[in-house]
Amino acid sequence: MKKNLCAVATLAAMMVAPQAMAHKQGDILVRAGTATVVPNESSDDVLGLGEFGIDSNTQLGITVGYMLTDNISVELLAATPFRHSVSLNGVGKIADVEHLPPTLMLQYYFMDSSSKFRPYVGAGLNYTTFFNEDFNGTGKSAQLSDLKLEDSWGLAANVGIDYQVKDNWFFGASVWYADIGTDVKFKAGGEPQKISTDIDPWVFMVTAGYTF
Repeated sequence: MKKNLCAVATLAAMMVAPQAMAHKQGDILVRAGTATVVPNESSDDVLGLGEFGIDSNTQLGITVGYMLTDNISVELLAATPFRHSVSLNGVGKIADVEHLPPTLMLQYYFMDSSSKFRPYVGAGLNYTTFFNEDFNGTGKSAQLSDLKLEDSWGLAANVGIDYQVKDNWFFGASVWYADIGTDVKFKAGGEPQKISTDIDPWVFMVTAGYTF
């Protein structure tokens, strides 16, 4: 009898006790995990050899968000520098390029603040800066030099979901899309070239997060 009374008392206490709130107004959300950039590239014709090819790359991705309300947040995406190889048909890999794509998003979280599952969608602005652009031995042997990629501004969007696992900890997964376009400038045999190029990558993230 005493055991039954204890069990009932415990259950009642659990029912009336305040539940942990997930992603409520005023919270700061910090996520860290893998971010894989998969370019969806296209470009003008390059020296009669077709379009540039750009490979994928995975780096550490970090997001920091602030809950303006229980359902709306502003969030910044950052990462360690992504490094991509650039290739041409019939030539192979000709260059390596690094970039950083900080992205500012306004996001809407579905469900209420007491739900462990918080799906969300977002839209915002991406800025991509390129650096350490350089032709490799193959590119230089083809008389290519002076590689430079112009920085880019463009729109971005994402969808994702967070799941609270314990206290302030949660796991998440998201897919991002960014409109990234650049003018690729270089010299071929000493003659200046400019190739309009769209990178427009999908970014896939798997993260662990903490709520402050």
